[in-house]
Amino acid sequence: METGNILEIQGLNKTYADFALRDVSFTLPRGYIMGFVGQNGSGKTTTIRSVLNMAAKDSGKITVFGLDSVTDSIEIKQRLGVVFDSLYLAEHLNIRQIEQQLRPFYTNWDSEEFFRRVREFDLPEKKRLGDFSKGMKMKCMIAIALSHKAELMILDEPTSGLDPVARDELLDILAEYIEDANCGVLFSTHITADVERIADYVTILHNGKVWYTGTKDDLTEQYAVLKGDEKEIPPVVKPKLIGFHGYRNGFEALIRTDDLAGLPASISYEKASIDEIIVYIAKEDKHERHSERDVV
Repeated sequence: METGNILEIQGLNKTYADFALRDVSFTLPRGYIMGFVGQNGSGKTTTIRSVLNMAAKDSGKITVFGLDSVTDSIEIKQRLGVVFDSLYLAEHLNIRQIEQQLRPFYTNWDSEEFFRRVREFDLPEKKRLGDFSKGMKMKCMIAIALSHKAELMILDEPTSGLDPVARDELLDILAEYIEDANCGVLFSTHITADVERIADYVTILHNGKVWYTGTKDDLTEQYAVLKGDEKEIPPVVKPKLIGFHGYRNGFEALIRTDDLAGLPASISYEKASIDEIIVYIAKEDKHERHSERDVV
């Protein structure tokens, strides 16, 4: 069994005309699943494209299996499995034709394993890929990754548009895959319930920056959602609230659990879900932008 990090991103910067990744850094140890979450437009796909060397980074360092993402790109892709939210294969071909095309590109390709997975996933061998359902297309991409013994699986919004049964099947496949402690999964999704079910680590990206990276358990233990009467918030606590939202009958806000001391009993709180954390981060960002406009 190998140890250490299967993926390391250090100080990644990438600037476009209307968006920028700023000093993105996080690591994924072998043997674990990382949920990569954030609002649409937060920079998740740009980060993944940078890892795959599909987008040229401005600065920073990315290593996969201890190899440089740029200079060792070909070797990395031999050991990498990628599942996007849309099919990257020729849709006029069937499963057997796809297998014939891909076989020469991977030194570890196992045709027997590929067709075993095809049967396991109930994929029709003679049907055009373009006629596959979204769930079948997703399973086809996973079958390919498993058939060349990918050590790291990178999934970019794979559950988008899937029905609940197909989503559940995908999560079961990933849970089985990660039983091999030499492997790892980076799982980008906006469906945080999937992350809460299977992820060991979570990285939250917001406006091109890392807002949190660490274990899932630490994240959910560190934040709580407050509810109550706004008038009863102690003055020392109010500046610590994140995404404060006042309404006629009270308020809601996110707060670090370390800052809960001193709250009156009339203000209730409960552990925040990942979904709630992302929502309150967005509310805080919107509030700050409005405040800046007011100052100007």
